Amino acid sequence: METKKLVMSFKTNDDKKVSLSVDNPREDITEDEIKNAMDLVLAKGVFAPNGAEIVSTLGAKVVATNTSDYDLVIE
Repeated sequence: METKKLVMSFKTNDDKKVSLSVDNPREDITEDEIKNAMDLVLAKGVFAPNGAEIVSTLGAKVVATNTSDYDLVIE
């Protein structure tokens, strides 16, 4: 089973990197839409990880993960 996440990275005022992720982003999401969403996060100042303010955007990526389940018999 494959799962996808949109991972958006930001920099805080204490010079640390933080990431926000969104599960199952649309297949047709555009770079402009991602940039606009990141700019909105920055402008609204809603998130303050560990009390630090998000001050800039760093980048974004879609991460796909494949998971294989096995039915193991353990005795």
